[in-house]
Amino acid sequence: MARVAAALHILVKTENECQELKKKLEKGANFQQLAKQFSTCPSGKKGGDLGEFKQGQMVKAFDKAVFSGPELVVQGPVKTQFGYHLIKVLYKR
Repeated sequence: MARVAAALHILVKTENECQELKKKLEKGANFQQLAKQFSTCPSGKKGGDLGEFKQGQMVKAFDKAVFSGPELVVQGPVKTQFGYHLIKVLYKR
């Protein structure tokens, strides 16, 4: 049976921008506020919320980060063909 996860993400064009946002998060910035402000993905309007998705549904690097990384810890930059992501896994099951 396929595993499922729910995650938030912020997608930006450069690794540098991704690192800057990660620093803001480490200083206590709100993930969803930053997603609304900076994410180039349509999900940014919803605070970066991707909802629930199955393992294998997302591009490989993103999928790997979500399903092998920790929950509720900001991961990234994760590079895909879309740009650089910061990912926060809400849960996996």
